[in-house]
Amino acid sequence: MSTAVRWAAFGCVLAPVVLVVYGASTGGVMWVAPVLAAVTGICRLLLRRAERRGPTGARSAAGDVPR
Repeated sequence: MSTAVRWAAFGCVLAPVVLVVYGASTGGVMWVAPVLAAVTGICRLLLRRAERRGPTGARSAAGDVPR
């Protein structure tokens, strides 16, 4: 498991705890950890995809037209 994944998991656990400690309702923060985990997973997938494609594989918004 990479360091980034460990920090992401730590953040997904820590954020709801901090919110409850600072007065948010427990029921109100039940969605925080799953949402953070989903965002983390999507970001990880996008980063891995970008790493595989490399800078030459990126496409511009207009297609393959260089700027």
